Amino acid sequence: MVERRVQLAGIDTVQLLGFNDANLQMVEDRFDATITVRGDQITLRGSQSDTAKIEKIFKELIYILNKNGNLAPSDVEMVIDLVSVNGSTPELPRDSSEDADYAILYTKVGIIKARTSGQKAYIQQVRKNDIVFAIGPAGTGKTYLAVAMAVAALKNRDVTKIVLARPAVEAGENLGFLPGDLQEKVDPYLRPLYDALDDMLTAEKLKSYMEKRIIEIVPLAYMRGRTLHNAFVILDEAQNASAMQMKMFLTRLGAHSRAIITGDITQIDLPQNTISGLVQIRDVLKSIQGVAFTYLDVNDVVRHRLVKDIIDAYEKYNSKVNGASRSKE
Repeated sequence: MVERRVQLAGIDTVQLLGFNDANLQMVEDRFDATITVRGDQITLRGSQSDTAKIEKIFKELIYILNKNGNLAPSDVEMVIDLVSVNGSTPELPRDSSEDADYAILYTKVGIIKARTSGQKAYIQQVRKNDIVFAIGPAGTGKTYLAVAMAVAALKNRDVTKIVLARPAVEAGENLGFLPGDLQEKVDPYLRPLYDALDDMLTAEKLKSYMEKRIIEIVPLAYMRGRTLHNAFVILDEAQNASAMQMKMFLTRLGAHSRAIITGDITQIDLPQNTISGLVQIRDVLKSIQGVAFTYLDVNDVVRHRLVKDIIDAYEKYNSKVNGASRSKE
């Protein structure tokens, strides 16, 4: 049993501890330690490990409070999660106010934020509009940032549910030949969404959200007939949604819901003569207020350095082939 103290000089203890000590209660619920607040001092009594973690939590909360002027429940939960898992928090964006403006989520793997001008424009569009289409090549962060913004909205209690959907185009032909039940057959097509969530939430939190259906990851076909209120809905790989599927998805939105639709119109896997809903929708909704289209390009690629070169090489090759075809005509 050890004792530690955290000084609160100049800190608004009501804001730090929360209304009716709600923030304090969140910390106490996660650790087997005694937390006592007297004047401008917090006294911690418990094991070496627990008191060290609680001290780090309060110091980080004090920093966030001083920086932002307030503490959201999601801030408290995020710091508790990070310190509980890693014993510390990742380096926060303390270098510039601009970086902080484009920070989306604080996670166990670090800060998720816009890293290019295109990504910054993407985030701004999502913050201003209820429906945003993000179109661009692989590696530009379309899906990853969309999932991060959804998780941030859930933690900030702007929504009560996240639904992530993806067309399983290839599965439509080969489903019967794959082993396992239906969920096991479609899971490979949903894996990129699981991977993103794994980066953003602890295993325990993600499992809890999935079991309570606060977060759902489903094939696009499963969306039919539903109405989603207070939800953040994402359609990934939307270039492989037909025109009818796109209409079906967009009309699922209920009150106080938001949607991001991501896709790459250069990688359409639909059968020939099938119109991509993502291609068509640009003409259908181009003048609707509250709907925005944002375009990412090779300059927004944030994967391995060679990915950008590969995309460039393909674009040059396709331009050369198309030019040769036109000259023959």
